[in-house]
Amino acid sequence: MEIIQFLLDFILHVDKHLEAFVVAYGPWVYALLFVIVFVETGLVVMPFLPGDSLLFIVGALCGAGLMSFPLAVGVLLVAAVLGDQCNYSIGRYLGPKVFQWENSRWFNRRAFDQAHAFYERYGGITIVIARFMPFIRTFAPFVAGVAAMGRGKFTAFNVGGALLWVLGICSAGYFFGNLAWVRQHLDKIIWALILVPGLIAIVGAWRAGKADHSAALR
Repeated sequence: MEIIQFLLDFILHVDKHLEAFVVAYGPWVYALLFVIVFVETGLVVMPFLPGDSLLFIVGALCGAGLMSFPLAVGVLLVAAVLGDQCNYSIGRYLGPKVFQWENSRWFNRRAFDQAHAFYERYGGITIVIARFMPFIRTFAPFVAGVAAMGRGKFTAFNVGGALLWVLGICSAGYFFGNLAWVRQHLDKIIWALILVPGLIAIVGAWRAGKADHSAALR
């Protein structure tokens, strides 16, 4: 319970914790950022670590002169790309191990083939959009690996998505994170960065499920 409380407090007050870490440990903050982003994107069991809010706060701290923007962005980009590649590789390795039966209680070959076809056709844009969706960005590369999406195609969209995600949100924090109004409402902005993308993903999944159900009834 103490670990959960600490993580929740860190996520909701990432600005204070990160600024205190910078003051106390200086350049070690870049190592911390690498670990957080790599673990959040690279290990499917850790989807609850801060992502969007962390990048925004990093940009704000860079804008305040407490961190180097080029170095922070570079470290975050490497962590994001390597994290997704790790997650994808885990999915590619586990897929054949788990799905070795043609059909069983635990596995449906037809569903697997459909997932593979989906990622071959739409997987690229899925990987890019998932970068901006908490939880989903942790699972998308793993599912892409399980569905045997081509590694070259995955890598290209992984890098492109990482560039948009890291540069976009860090730049927003850099240019707007230190405005008086933003600082005054930072807690609400952090909540919005956590909840809004998640709600969009839930609504999208619900609509997709409803569409599939309607098509099945026809």
